Amino acid sequence: MNALATATDDLIYDVEDGIARLTFNRPQARNALTFAMYERMAAICETVNADRSIKAMILTGTGDKAFASGTDISQFRAFKTSQDALDYEARIDRVLGALEQVRVPTIAAIAGACTGGGAGIAACCDIRIGTEATRIGFPIARTLGNCLSMSNISRLTSLIGPARTKDLIFTARLIEAPEALTLGLLNEIVPDVATLQRRADETAKLVAGHAPITLEVTKEAVRRIRRTLSRDEGEDLILRAYMSEDFREGMDAFLNKRTPNWKGK
Repeated sequence: MNALATATDDLIYDVEDGIARLTFNRPQARNALTFAMYERMAAICETVNADRSIKAMILTGTGDKAFASGTDISQFRAFKTSQDALDYEARIDRVLGALEQVRVPTIAAIAGACTGGGAGIAACCDIRIGTEATRIGFPIARTLGNCLSMSNISRLTSLIGPARTKDLIFTARLIEAPEALTLGLLNEIVPDVATLQRRADETAKLVAGHAPITLEVTKEAVRRIRRTLSRDEGEDLILRAYMSEDFREGMDAFLNKRTPNWKGK
């Protein structure tokens, strides 16, 4: 790390030769994100936007088991009211929106599992590189019984289409790297983690050498093309999921490592 580097126990950020790197650093929890990590990521996005010396940004996870496995489920225990659910999804929309609007190209270097909120983060990135062991999915219909944020639904539908979005969520499966490449969830597959990090660095250096304004306006133009569901359009859907008995059951089952008993209410 150089003088611009900062680190916490859960998230590491450094900048070297104009390339920013953000590393999710909770391998013991498959790099699941705490609320503090989400906020730190949003703050880093602001830092990158303000520092014109930064030309590209890499996001990755510590270890070979997971890029990021989504939100740390234990934090949902504090949910008591409908406002808790709305505030959580508003936070996800805000943080991922900040990542999507980073002015420089963002590269997700994905080793292992990339699930839930982690897959949402990867979908925000401009380029996604995986290994042969990478698996991507949103298994919430099998695990928690909640829903994706409205921005995640909009983003995923734009990326892979409505039918494939429903297939991915309805089946709750984690797709293997070759299928992810075919669907557009990955841009490239490399053999292993060592090659992954090297390839991410090479890609970052490549785009960092190109005209920054061309890249910046292209990113923004593509973002503007995609229509994002507003909070007002999605609040009823968020409350339907997060205030349900099924969500409470799914959370309890997940934390106690048992199969949930869905009731549809």
